[in-house]
Amino acid sequence: MKLSTHIINKGYQSELSEGSLVAPVFRTSTFCFPTSESGKRSFEIAYHLDKPKENETLPLIYSRVNNPNMEILEERLSILNHSQKSLVLSSGMGAISNTCLTFLKPGDSLIYSEPVYGGTDFLFNHTLPNLGINCLPIDSSSPSDNLTDLVATTPNLKIIFIETPCNPLLKLTSISEISDIIKKVDSDILLIVDNTMIGPLYLNPLKLGADLVVYSITKFLGGHSDLVAGGVSGNQDLITQIGVSRTIFGTILDPDTCWLIKRSLATLKLRMEQQTENAKQIISFLKEHSKISKIYYPGYGSVQEQDIFKREYSDSGSIISFEIDGGEKKCFQILNKFQIFKLAVSLGSIESLVQHPSSMTHSDMTPEQKERSGITDSLIRMSIGLEDSDDLINDLRLALE
Repeated sequence: MKLSTHIINKGYQSELSEGSLVAPVFRTSTFCFPTSESGKRSFEIAYHLDKPKENETLPLIYSRVNNPNMEILEERLSILNHSQKSLVLSSGMGAISNTCLTFLKPGDSLIYSEPVYGGTDFLFNHTLPNLGINCLPIDSSSPSDNLTDLVATTPNLKIIFIETPCNPLLKLTSISEISDIIKKVDSDILLIVDNTMIGPLYLNPLKLGADLVVYSITKFLGGHSDLVAGGVSGNQDLITQIGVSRTIFGTILDPDTCWLIKRSLATLKLRMEQQTENAKQIISFLKEHSKISKIYYPGYGSVQEQDIFKREYSDSGSIISFEIDGGEKKCFQILNKFQIFKLAVSLGSIESLVQHPSSMTHSDMTPEQKERSGITDSLIRMSIGLEDSDDLINDLRLALE
């Protein structure tokens, strides 16, 4: 079956829920065991006191551990990411921090592409260093030779973390090239890719050599600005280890939110196709506008980025960043004039959003970091929604003028 069919049907059996066409919300904190022996066996598997037998799965125990709505959603997330197993968590940052803390200890090192989302940047520059973990930034378009040397000489390197396209400049980093570097130097290093900015329909990190792919499900997968969630997908062994951290840290996702995400996945392909088409119409307008000094969009950058795009991506997505002639004051004048675009952070929703990264999502970065990354006071980031593209272009035209 094709993806669109799986994403509507996978993981749910109506006969187990009184024939209900739509999965009910299992709003329960705990689950009954049929026998004491089955309860004992459940905890043997949950706490890794014994390995599951062939075709044996973890029984339902407690909603901090597992829940039917969560399990249905995780099966569908695995279909989207071509992975053996997936987990959903209480936020995108929950997915990133749980994943990193599962595989890092004091004295270890992590290399990450810069820039990244502001919360991730804070994790790598404050939280993890406070725990004795060394975090080293690299330019997201760093030549592979330089990266090879850095990987080979960084002590106790455990993780390379890549956000591609990066937030907010939409620069592309080749997943396959970094995967090849890891194989040459140390195959035990984990390659983790944050795929939030474009989503699983247009980029498949696991197929390109990544070990794990993380998401803010809040964005495209949720898509309606009405929930907060995160996800991570990969092979069975790695995801099982992260699952233990999720249980102990308590970053589980509630059943109501799982239900809402399951609802959203059915329209993911339709939404993203129209959002991407709208974005391309807006790019055509921005290219001709005299007040736009630079445009950032996947497949639109340097020759190197265009090559990465052709090899690893199937489409461009619906996030656009651009620079104007002028600084923060001029950007604010433009942002305050929008009528259809909503002045709000986040992205990937059915509503079109616009924001100023330097003073908002990436305000925690130092001036040196911003300069190194290319995040200027002249930068505006847009997330294109499902409104009529002519109306969006007219709103943008009026704001710029």
